[in-house]
Amino acid sequence: MSSFAKVLVVDDEEIALKNLQHIMEKEGYEVFGAQSGVNALKILKQYEFDVVLTDLKMEKVDGMEILKYCRENHPDTEVIIITAYATLDSAIKSMKEGAYYYIAKPFKLEEVRKIVREAVEKVKLKKENRELREHLSKCKDEIITQNIFMKKMLNTARQAAQTDCNILITGETGTGKGLLAKYIHAHSRRANGPFLAINCGAFTEELLVSELFGHEKGAFTGATSIKKGLIEMASGGTLFLDEITEMSLNMQVKLLRAIQEREVLRLGATTAINVDVRFIAATNRDIREVVKKGEFRQDLYYRLNVISFHIPPLSERKEDIPLLCQYFLRKYSSLMNKNVSKISSQVMEILKQYDFPGNVRELENIIERGVALSSRETIEVEHLPEDLQQMSIRTFRKDGKFLTLEEQEKAYIEWVLKKTGGNKKRAAQVLGIDRVSLWRKLKKYGITKSNERQ
Repeated sequence: MSSFAKVLVVDDEEIALKNLQHIMEKEGYEVFGAQSGVNALKILKQYEFDVVLTDLKMEKVDGMEILKYCRENHPDTEVIIITAYATLDSAIKSMKEGAYYYIAKPFKLEEVRKIVREAVEKVKLKKENRELREHLSKCKDEIITQNIFMKKMLNTARQAAQTDCNILITGETGTGKGLLAKYIHAHSRRANGPFLAINCGAFTEELLVSELFGHEKGAFTGATSIKKGLIEMASGGTLFLDEITEMSLNMQVKLLRAIQEREVLRLGATTAINVDVRFIAATNRDIREVVKKGEFRQDLYYRLNVISFHIPPLSERKEDIPLLCQYFLRKYSSLMNKNVSKISSQVMEILKQYDFPGNVRELENIIERGVALSSRETIEVEHLPEDLQQMSIRTFRKDGKFLTLEEQEKAYIEWVLKKTGGNKKRAAQVLGIDRVSLWRKLKKYGITKSNERQ
């Protein structure tokens, strides 16, 4: 129940109207009443309602017309049809038209209360999902973390964003280098300008020249029109060069000139075009080693590496895993219009133990998969990828052999004692047994710890 839920009751019989209003008010709703379909439409033109509880048979404007009006003008509103003339045809028709429920008179009060409660909850969920989708669309570049190092890095990134310095971001694949680049752009004075990105390893040298610098009409066979390059299009904003170390040496020379001279020359052109671009580059390789090997120009490295950031792998900031899980859980539950809101403790334990070679991107994929496969409100082990499911099996094995029930119980008791700091009273509570039973099990398994507390 919610005191904020608004309910409109419509019935042309005064006694029935007052009774339903009274019932809904006792449920804590803000209740409006209309003694005809005509008055109901007038009220609906002025106010939004969570639920409309309407009689079916009324003169001039009946319940079906009210249902149709709500579907067209208030799509979030749930309409419940009540009638003393219940027929299978009318029930089917009302449900096809989008009614939430069809109640036949005489009805049980508890039945009506229950149906309205469920309708209110459905409306609430729809509104929350829509608000979440809107929030996600606005904050899709948000960086979720509670890691101290990451928080310090983001604080430095916000300061760096206010300058026009070029920036180099390093880190393993999937750590969020592109997200950090967008974050810097969003907090810069260039935020209203374009943010364009390109993966330098995804193109041949010829295509990369065309993508970055553009070309004039007739510059080569097939160039039937002028094409602006990404550097030119990003003028006034930011250009993100992902996997910069995959760029050929010849291409690096061209990029260096564009950065130094702040101008680009389209392929086939004779006149350069001035540009105002901030460059943010990223790589998953050790760029200093790449420079030492002669695979990346040192002068370009210094031009790009005015300010640098290194994003640590997820395995080094595991305290972020539960927070990221909840964020992705809300995101994909909303996008898939599902009510998956929990992650089982066993799944969370597996995720905390996993090393995540694919980092945050891999975690996001795991949660997206879990939401897609779960038919309940919780992601369970069965919804995880096969290799992670095997991790749960391995926890019950030792030296390649399955543990006996006694071995598992002993290991679990030892783990609980460790987590409770040796506090036997607290451990017994966690295990769901009394202290005498715990003492017997400690004696049985020979578990003695010097740091155990009473």
